[in-house]
Amino acid sequence: MPHEPHALDAAAVRTWSSLTVTALGRAREDIDAINVYPVADADTGTNLYLTACSAAKALDAAFEYPADVSEGTAETAGEEGALAVAVRAYAHGALIGARGNSGTIFAQLLRGVADVLGGDAFGGEPRAAASGGLLAGALTRAAESAYQAVAHPVEGTMLTVASAAARAAEAAAGNAADVARAAYDGARAALAETPGQLAALGRAGVVDAGGCGVVAVLGALWEALSGQEVPLEPVRGRAVAVPALPEPCPEEPDGPAYEVIYLLEAADPAVEVLRGRLDGLGDSLVVVGGDGLWNVHVHVDDPGAAVEAGVVAGRPYRIRITHFGDERRRARTERAQRAVVAVVQGEGLAALCEEAGAATVLVLPGEPPAAAEIAAAVRRAHAREVVLLPGGAEQRAAAAAAAEQARADGVRVAVIPTRSAVQGLAALAVHDPDASFDEDVVAMTAAAGATRHGELAIAERQSFTSAGICQAGDVLGLIDGDVAVIGAGLPETAEAVLERMLGSGGELVTLVLGPEVPDALAERLEAYVQHGHLAVDTVTYRGGRYSAPLLIGVE
Repeated sequence: MPHEPHALDAAAVRTWSSLTVTALGRAREDIDAINVYPVADADTGTNLYLTACSAAKALDAAFEYPADVSEGTAETAGEEGALAVAVRAYAHGALIGARGNSGTIFAQLLRGVADVLGGDAFGGEPRAAASGGLLAGALTRAAESAYQAVAHPVEGTMLTVASAAARAAEAAAGNAADVARAAYDGARAALAETPGQLAALGRAGVVDAGGCGVVAVLGALWEALSGQEVPLEPVRGRAVAVPALPEPCPEEPDGPAYEVIYLLEAADPAVEVLRGRLDGLGDSLVVVGGDGLWNVHVHVDDPGAAVEAGVVAGRPYRIRITHFGDERRRARTERAQRAVVAVVQGEGLAALCEEAGAATVLVLPGEPPAAAEIAAAVRRAHAREVVLLPGGAEQRAAAAAAAEQARADGVRVAVIPTRSAVQGLAALAVHDPDASFDEDVVAMTAAAGATRHGELAIAERQSFTSAGICQAGDVLGLIDGDVAVIGAGLPETAEAVLERMLGSGGELVTLVLGPEVPDALAERLEAYVQHGHLAVDTVTYRGGRYSAPLLIGVE
C-alpha cells in the first residue's frame, strides 16, 4: 500500500527508519548469501538489519519517551528542531548498535547525514524540513565521512555505492523526493559495476553485499519521501544483483581469524593513536563516531591486543569478539536438534547459563535487547528447535517477536514465560534435550512457574510503591515483581524478603549476588536460612557485571 509523500522532516525520518528495517529484513538472507568481501562470513545482511533496528529503536525513543541524551528530545525541541533530534537520534542508535564491518560503515553514513540535517552545517540553523539541495549535501557528507572512517578504503564496496549515490544526488534538481530517487538510481547503477571493480566479487560472480544494503536504505528513503513503493525485488533476482551464489569458503581462509567490535569512550587525540595501533594489528579497520563516543571495528589475529589498545585509549565496553572459523563451520554444519537461548542481565549469569549449555543474550542496565538481537541469537544457535528464556517481563515482548521471526525461518520455538533470571536457572536445571520438544517445554515451564522470585534494588528517587513511599537511596525488596519491603540496608532488607518468600514453604533458595555485594552477605543469608528453615538448601552464584544487587529464587 503506497505511503503518503512527506517533506524531509522528522516524520519522514521516522518513516524512512521503519521502511529501512522492513527492506533490510526482507533482503537479509539474500544479502548474507552473497557476502564474500571483506570476509565471506555470510552475515552482512544480518549486521545491517541489526544496526538498522538499533537505530530505529533510538529514534522511536526520542519521540516517545523523555531521554537523557545530548541531542535533546522531540518534546523539548519544538517543530523546527524536531528534524535535528530525529536525525541525531537515528545516527546515535546506529552508532551504539552497529554490527560488523557493514553496520559500522552504515552508522557513519547516518552520522554524516545527521551532521548536515542536524544543523551542524549550512549555518547551523534549526529547520522543520530540508530541501532537496540540503539532502544532496547530507548524502555527500555521509559518503565522505564513511571513506574517512575506513583505514584503507577499497573500491567496489558499499563506499563506492554510497559515493555514486551522492554524486547522482548532487546532479539532480528538484525537491527532496527527486533527489532521493536520483541517489537510489545512482546507487543501483554503481552496485551493478562492483563485480568489475573488486576481484573477489568478480570471481564469485556477485555484487557487493554491503552495496546491496545501501541500495535498500536509499530505496526506503525515496519511498518515505515520495509515497511510491519501491518494487519488491529479491536481491538474487534484480538486474543489479547476483548471477550466481559464491562457492563455500575454505576452512582456513587468508586474513585474520577474529572480528573485534567495541564501543569506546575516548578523546579525539587518543582515537587517532588507537587507529595507528589497530592498523598495525590487523585489517578491515573502521572507527566511527565522535564527540567522545566511538564504535571500533577491526579484524585481527590477537583480539586481546585489540581490546588492550582500546583500554589505553579510553574506556571500551560492549566488547564483541567473533571467530570467523566458528561462524563458517556453523553455517556449513547440520542444524542441532534443540538449543536453549537465554536472555540474562549479568556477565556471571551469562557464563552460568552457557555452562549449562544455553546460548545467551546479555542485557545491559536500562537497555533491553531488541527483538532482532534475540532473533540473531536464535539463528546462531543453529537448531531445528529452540527454547527461549526471556529472563524478565520487560523482555517478553521482544522475545515473542524474535520467536515469530525464527518461526518464519522454519525453526520451532517455544518461549518460556520467565520473569526473572532465577526462574530461567530453574528451567535450565530440568532441561532435557533427549526428551520430546513438548515434554521438555512443559517441564521447563513448570520449573520456572514453581520458583518465586525476589530482587533487591536501590531507589533512584522518591516514589510511591505498593509498600509505601520510598526515598532516594532506600533499599527496595521486590517479590514476584512488586515492592514488598522498604529498608535502609541491604542485609536487613534481604532477610525480610527471604522470610516472606519462605513463609509459604520452599526446598531450595538461590542467591545471585551483584558485582558490588560482598561474600559476607551471602554467608549471612545462608546462615539465616539454615537457622530458620533447616530443611531448605541454599546455593549462591555471582551475577557479575551488569547484574542486579541481589536476586533471590525460592523453589
